[in-house]
Amino acid sequence: MVAACALAVAPYPAVAGRRPTDAATPPGALQHAFSSAAREFHVPESVLLAVSYNESLWESHTGSSTSGGYGVMHLVDLGHDSSGGPAALPVAAALLGAPAEQLRTDPVRNVRGAAALLARYERESMGALPSDAGLWYAAVARYSGSPDVTGARVFADDVYRTIRTGAARTTAAGQAVRLAGDPAVRPDTAAIGRLHLQDSQPEPAECPEDLDCDPVPAAHAQASPTDTVTYGNYDTADRPGDGNTIRTIVIHDTELPYDATLQAFQNPATGGSSHYVVRSSDGHVTQMVPTRDVAWHAGNWYVNAHAIGIEHEGFAVEGATWYTEVLYRSSARLVRYLARRFDIPLDREHIIGHDEVPGPTQDQVAGMHWDPGPFWDWDHYMELLGAPMGAPLGAREAVTSGARHLPEPGATVVISPGFAGNTPPVTSCDPSGCEQLPAQPSNFVALHTAPSPDAPLLSEPALHPDGSPGTTKINDWGDTAVTGQSFVVAGQDGDWTGIWYGGREAWFENPGAALTATVHRDLTVTPREDAPVAVYGRAYPEAGAFPPEIPSQTVTPLDATIQPGQAYVAEAPVASDYYRFRTVDGSAPGDGTLVRGQTRYYPIEFNHRRAFVKVDDVRPARRGD
Repeated sequence: MVAACALAVAPYPAVAGRRPTDAATPPGALQHAFSSAAREFHVPESVLLAVSYNESLWESHTGSSTSGGYGVMHLVDLGHDSSGGPAALPVAAALLGAPAEQLRTDPVRNVRGAAALLARYERESMGALPSDAGLWYAAVARYSGSPDVTGARVFADDVYRTIRTGAARTTAAGQAVRLAGDPAVRPDTAAIGRLHLQDSQPEPAECPEDLDCDPVPAAHAQASPTDTVTYGNYDTADRPGDGNTIRTIVIHDTELPYDATLQAFQNPATGGSSHYVVRSSDGHVTQMVPTRDVAWHAGNWYVNAHAIGIEHEGFAVEGATWYTEVLYRSSARLVRYLARRFDIPLDREHIIGHDEVPGPTQDQVAGMHWDPGPFWDWDHYMELLGAPMGAPLGAREAVTSGARHLPEPGATVVISPGFAGNTPPVTSCDPSGCEQLPAQPSNFVALHTAPSPDAPLLSEPALHPDGSPGTTKINDWGDTAVTGQSFVVAGQDGDWTGIWYGGREAWFENPGAALTATVHRDLTVTPREDAPVAVYGRAYPEAGAFPPEIPSQTVTPLDATIQPGQAYVAEAPVASDYYRFRTVDGSAPGDGTLVRGQTRYYPIEFNHRRAFVKVDDVRPARRGD
């Protein structure tokens, strides 16, 4: 069983950014590769271009794997194809007579391999290679890799929508690619019957009536024909009736186009899923996992058991491009519906980003994902949820009017820099180097070690084990606090506010309290004794709570601690529990059991991420105490 989602942005430190074209690679080289491969393998060029666009947006991702797929054609090297045969990448490599590694890293070979594969699929389904693009529907559907007719049809329909409307963009590597639209193309949709795909008859989507929403089931199947422990991509449950209370909604981005995301979740070897996926272009929502079941999306099994995950089509480094108004509105409509249904408060303690999910154990902290990233507009999103956070007095107005309501030590503040006018430096890196992204609205404040712009940025030890300072890299989450997060004030020095953050003082420039809103939180916690308090990444039961058939889960604290005198914003205590599931069919002893413990935990705002402390280790303080 895998409790982490294979999608979302890469862990620290490698992040793809928009970089100039290599001088040795003309900006039209990729377009030429599509044209040449289409002629060589007798595939309509529009089909080849549209398949690639829906798989990768013509991005190669520098040859790295994205949910098991490689290159601009997203050639998958995991699991099986839709007919149960070998995965696409090794078959394409064999058709070219080239090593698979070359298809992973060489865009030209990647396109040629995919063209050869599409031609093979077309011959096997249609017996010929017609020039009419509309007659390639079955081959395109099979290329999706989905064993399910619904998933294959969704992919093929989107490809043909692209063929009819056209597309054009410049890739991160500077390659200009264009597909001229042809409204006259009519896909032969009946040809999908030749593939003999399974008809899953998915349940109706759990969505509000006024939302464009459909069901496409994620894979719940063995990835190994002989091993029931190796499977994907979620676990069955009966939430909340089985005791797994749904308390949190986690906001993700896909780091893949919409169709490729659906394809990944339908591949049991991917090892990841989410309950919903929201498309950028029109806000269309697809449900892939029933809310009663536990999707593998957050990278933290305890969080997964108590959360619903929503993926948003997009790439964090290009967030503003992908996070469209229609995407925000559809997502907010969905979240409002889910919050009403499961009694989830509409606040930033319960509507969180994937970047706020704690690492379950210390060795997993560095690999935690950081989506939806700094360009997600939390201010606007919470307004759409009907729960605006309240903008503080603007910096210029505060200073010129002399209104300086500076937060005092012990007060609770909400990070609220305002989105549109907040443009801190953000750097993006890939294997060829780093560059500062253009100034753009962002959702965070940068944290320093002291109240001075010359002081180093705060260093997260899991990301900087050598002790080097924090950076402005987009995925260096350890020196940032995000809109809506709440902290207790540690000090005030001129225009600088200090907060208790990850066991230390962290400082950010806050002229006229313009980047915060002072609030009256009901609950904060501080160490009960004059000694450090352990902090945990999950709220698991004590060893004695586990029955003999279920191995106990080690309750291991993270390295950081809460020091005496520090205080952190907390929620109401939660009971410790562990949901056991180890096999695809629930056949292992104890599968489907919720182990409940006597230990209780406070969820707290700890650093950029949330954490848990044992109730017995801390002293609560409420408003007015």
